[in-house]
Amino acid sequence: MIRWREGVVRATGPGWSGVLLLDVQTPDGDSLRALAYPDVVGTPRTGDRVLLNTTALDRSLGTGGLALVVAVPDRPQAWPAREVEEPGHLVKARYTPLQTMVLGVDDPEGRHHGRLADADDLGGMPVVAADLHSALPAVLAGVVLEDADLRVVYVMTDGGALPAAYSRTVALLREHGRLEAVVTAGQAYGGDLEAVTVHSALLAAHHVVGADLVVVAQGPGNLGTGTRWGFSGVSAGEALNAAAVLGGRPVASLRVSEADPRTRHRGLSHHSATAYGRVLAHPAEVPLPSGATGRRSTDDCLADVRTAVDGLVRTAPHLRPVDVPVDGVLDALTGSAVPLSTMGRGLQEDTASFVAAAVAGRRAATLAASG
Repeated sequence: MIRWREGVVRATGPGWSGVLLLDVQTPDGDSLRALAYPDVVGTPRTGDRVLLNTTALDRSLGTGGLALVVAVPDRPQAWPAREVEEPGHLVKARYTPLQTMVLGVDDPEGRHHGRLADADDLGGMPVVAADLHSALPAVLAGVVLEDADLRVVYVMTDGGALPAAYSRTVALLREHGRLEAVVTAGQAYGGDLEAVTVHSALLAAHHVVGADLVVVAQGPGNLGTGTRWGFSGVSAGEALNAAAVLGGRPVASLRVSEADPRTRHRGLSHHSATAYGRVLAHPAEVPLPSGATGRRSTDDCLADVRTAVDGLVRTAPHLRPVDVPVDGVLDALTGSAVPLSTMGRGLQEDTASFVAAAVAGRRAATLAASG
């Protein structure tokens, strides 16, 4: 089911890289916050009539709870210009009304095709996989704590938002120089490089960008149903399978929480147990925080996580827990280049969540430094 509304742009507000925020008034007097992707639908301005998709907004969803501009129907000069001779034939968001054509890093029309045509190995490059997009800045804080000079690439999968431009986190990380490049894989698009699969995205990060390590996670807006298998985060296990097959060093960043009201995510999330215990079929390291953070609720949660991982390893012997010291981690997280937030909770509310992600980044940085 899709819900449509129309309205008139009353004001344009500050957006971020590749995104424009609008205040739109509907004919019945409602004021809506709307988001427009100028590269896709054009650049609306005050007074323009716009067609909106309000499906997620009408259902009061979290990360999807904005109206989305579909078209600026009355002013064709606002539409994005496209040159017919532009190279590239990879279609993403395929067979939707807003499908977009991009030049893939592995596209025969592109300059990197020859380099990737027979590429088949990551040369031992560490690959961190995480369930939630919100883990990305925490993983990077752990990387920087260990070695601030490492070249880090983010591979964005298509389990959440498809446009990379939607992520304010990525925009800020790029602004602060924390990411060497963004590669959008599958149906996701808008990265510095476009890839058909996670496999080709990892190979591009290694052979084209020269990454020291890669972080793989879906974009904002993960999908979950409260069932064992019905959640988009299974892609974390699939990403580590790809890393292992290609000769990388898989590192499993755990999703944990000390404050989530849902018991299935408290302590070790069932998402991590399924993605790494059942979906992942190759050896991988599981970094575990070692030492005390000085926060009792956090340390109690992480102790429970350690017990849960010990139990998981008994049924999933391909997982190898590795102790990673937490000294300096809280300071690194406090000094993160971007604000930390997961499911609406910040560092103070859910410290364990970010510590678990940070030690994964720290471990991957150690692996990268060791060659």
